[in-house]
Amino acid sequence: MISALFLMNGKGEVLISRIYRDDISRGVANAFRLEVIGSQETRSPVKLIGSTSFMYIKVGNIYIVGVSRQNVNACMVFEVLHQLVDIFKSYFDNLDEDSIRNNFVLVYELLDEILDFGYPQNCSTDVLKLYITQGQGKLKSLDKLKQDKISKITIQATGTTPWRTPDIKYKRNELYIDVVESVNLLMSAEGNILRADVSGQVMMKCFLSGMPECKFGMNDKVIMDREKSTNGGTAARSGARRANGIEIDDITFHQCVRLGKFDSDRTVSFIPPDGEFELMRYRTTEHINLPFKVIPIVREMGRTRLECSVTVKSNFSSKMFGANVKVIIPTPKNTAVCKIVVAAGKAKYMPEQDAIIWRIRRFPGDTEFTLRAEVELMASVNLDKKAWSRPPISMEFQVTMFTASGFSVRFLKVVEKSNYTPIKWVRYLTKAGTYQNRI
Repeated sequence: MISALFLMNGKGEVLISRIYRDDISRGVANAFRLEVIGSQETRSPVKLIGSTSFMYIKVGNIYIVGVSRQNVNACMVFEVLHQLVDIFKSYFDNLDEDSIRNNFVLVYELLDEILDFGYPQNCSTDVLKLYITQGQGKLKSLDKLKQDKISKITIQATGTTPWRTPDIKYKRNELYIDVVESVNLLMSAEGNILRADVSGQVMMKCFLSGMPECKFGMNDKVIMDREKSTNGGTAARSGARRANGIEIDDITFHQCVRLGKFDSDRTVSFIPPDGEFELMRYRTTEHINLPFKVIPIVREMGRTRLECSVTVKSNFSSKMFGANVKVIIPTPKNTAVCKIVVAAGKAKYMPEQDAIIWRIRRFPGDTEFTLRAEVELMASVNLDKKAWSRPPISMEFQVTMFTASGFSVRFLKVVEKSNYTPIKWVRYLTKAGTYQNRI
């Protein structure tokens, strides 16, 4: 449980303070200001001062601090703090000192609804906006709401599905699924993979009427192996893509997913919130299909010259293409002149970044392009003593309809009592996380 919450600016001034328990006084904010903000200590988001624990996050110039004297669950506290940031941003776009000062009544109202005696009660933005509304800078009183809306608020805040009301209606029932993956790679100069993993998320945009029951199917290896053993040889004849599943290391679901159902038979069943939401996050480290391979060759020709050849090869189908591809090739700090020749795109030496930036707007699949550069170096007494550290080459890119992990949506079933047939759309996108190749 959280004993107190403080919102402080970069100087340590308390903008908002909410005390939930008697074991904390407002004076503990001074200890945080002196020990953390004053000393500019940012090594750890948890600070123990005496017998008081301070757990904080920083957003821009604002510190959001949770305080407790108990042995509290730190993960729960940080989840509440991050939820607070999302809620504040949904009410006023920018979370800064001016917006907090201009909306302090709204902030106190939200803190009273979100936490009760230090326990999190309601962090759903949709539910909060039903009865904490904002109009012309003032809060509308609850008395002005209609009686039927008040009862609807009560049902949604205390019901089994607080994220959705049953009276939603659409003329056109549609469902959009976006599978977005970030590829992280660290490859040695010899071409050996030192670290590779994929962090993915399944985003959904839901425009469905009523209270639909959805069942989501993915090519999870556990499910695929179970189906193989159940169906015998039938699954083996259904094609390689369906037969091969991916090994998911970590997975996190939205609160609408029935976790008990997933634990028992690995079925993702849920009643979706209205609008856009994140259904799940996952991470995988096995059998990753790297979208791009970088082959660097860098030769130091004495102390005043450098020859560089970088070949980038796309490893996906020729029917696909990479968009906004950016290759950052580091150069020594004493670089004077760069003569660059590229087969595709545009390349330019950026002295402020000590790197050659190579941009390709459209990179076709199953293709390779090469950049060659001659770098002339300035003679420097200080730099001659210290060898060039050779920072890694990094990449940025986006590849549509491609997943590095092999994740695919097998099916999405929607069942609703009115028996409508929704229109479903699925899109895949792979982008670079930390994609580096040592030279």
